[in-house]
Amino acid sequence: MATFQLNNPSNPGDPASYSLGTPPCSGNNQICTIEAPNAGGVPTISNALRNEMLQALNTRTSTTNVKLKA
Repeated sequence: MATFQLNNPSNPGDPASYSLGTPPCSGNNQICTIEAPNAGGVPTISNALRNEMLQALNTRTSTTNVKLKA
């Protein structure tokens, strides 16, 4: 598993919207980073991870694999 930062908040379900790295996570309740398998520098976003991303956004609470900007 690797940490990927979200670079394109308008499309968090697209692996191309991420890059490897851990930025400071300040701002609003959007996805900041995800933990996912590394597939050539982009994350592998499984259905389970996609559901976890939706859960984090809906509850405005970070989860095991999804860190929100606080």
